[in-house]
Amino acid sequence: MPDSASRRKLIRPGAGEVRREASRVVRRKQTPPEQTNAEEFYYLKQMAARTPMVVVLTNDEELRGWIEWYDKSSLKLNREHEPNLLLLKHNIRYMFKEEERRRGGKPGS
Repeated sequence: MPDSASRRKLIRPGAGEVRREASRVVRRKQTPPEQTNAEEFYYLKQMAARTPMVVVLTNDEELRGWIEWYDKSSLKLNREHEPNLLLLKHNIRYMFKEEERRRGGKPGS
């Protein structure tokens, strides 16, 4: 009499099943790139147009001028009838185009 182990049928998933299972695997979203170049694009655009800007510092002081150049940690603000300034970025709360204030787009207008 053949033993019971030899009568057992081995069940394997077919190749199609394996592919379907693999396609169901949830893929994680890739982490966004560390450098988006959005800041660089914004600065270059404002520099090229010599856009009048309002820079609000962390102490709420407002400076007006246009951006001449920037680097990783600072930017140079040119001003009319006043000395040009080298501003460290960590002292800047935010900045916006001066025309936005005139249109009522920013606080303090």
